[in-house]
Amino acid sequence: MKTPSSTHRDIFDVRKVRRLVELMKEHDLSEIDLQQGEMRIQLRRSAAVAHPLAAPPVVASAKPEPAAEQSTPPEADNGTLIKSPMVGTFYTAADPESPPFVKVGDHVGPDTTVCVVEAMKVFNQIPAEVSGRITAVLVENGASVEFGQPLFKVETGE
Repeated sequence: MKTPSSTHRDIFDVRKVRRLVELMKEHDLSEIDLQQGEMRIQLRRSAAVAHPLAAPPVVASAKPEPAAEQSTPPEADNGTLIKSPMVGTFYTAADPESPPFVKVGDHVGPDTTVCVVEAMKVFNQIPAEVSGRITAVLVENGASVEFGQPLFKVETGE
C-alpha cells in the first residue's frame, strides 16, 4: 500500500518528468497537465521560432470570403509582404494593455517581432524576416488569418 507521501513522489519523480518532456518533444505537444490526488504537475513548452507547417489543417468554411480578401496583394508591387506562416488569430501586441509591436513608419530588422499569431492557444511571435520600413498593416487586430496571408507591407529600400 502506498502512503500519501510516496504517491506525491511518484508524480514528481525526476525520471518521469524527463520522460514527459521527451514525449512532449516527440509528439510536438505544447502542454501537459497531470493530477494525482491533490498533487498536480503542469508542463509547458514555449513555442520555438514559429516555423511554417508543410500542410496546415484547413477548416472548411461555409463562405469563401478569405479568397476575396487575399486579392489585396497588388499593393505588393513596390514593397515586400510579411505573410502569416500559419492559420490563427492575428494580434498586434503581446496583450491588450501593451503597445503594438510595430506601426506604420517603424523600421524593422529580420529578427524584429512584428505581431503574434495565436494557434491552438499558443502565441507564436512572427519575425519580420526582412529589413525595411512598415508601410501598411494589412490585417485588423484580432482577425483570423490564413497560411500565407499578407500581414504587413514593408518598403525594403531595394
